[in-house]
Amino acid sequence: MGGEYSTRRPEVRALAWTTSDRRERLPKDWASRIRPRILRRDGGRCTAVFGDGRRCSAPATDVDHIIPGDDHSDDNLRALCGWCHAKKSAHEGGTAAGHRAARTTRPKAPHPALED
Repeated sequence: MGGEYSTRRPEVRALAWTTSDRRERLPKDWASRIRPRILRRDGGRCTAVFGDGRRCSAPATDVDHIIPGDDHSDDNLRALCGWCHAKKSAHEGGTAAGHRAARTTRPKAPHPALED
């Protein structure tokens, strides 16, 4: 199962930080107190649960906001491995982009046999 949980390349993760204001919105003690506390609380293991009910067994490398935004309370934070965090973030980003994107395709015409 080792390769299944690989994290994204470091340069890709670094690029995400350079195009976001997320780092500036984190509390000043994020790196020194909050992040280590959450990783310790969750036993250094990823807390993600797969669709079949199994918990991810990879080491936690990231601290995730369960509900996106600026709620940095312990109840809204959890430890995730890089793979699970990237997957969750991509889903959130894709969902947000889908809401912002203008419709670029025409609505599909009904099948001619179904027209009245």
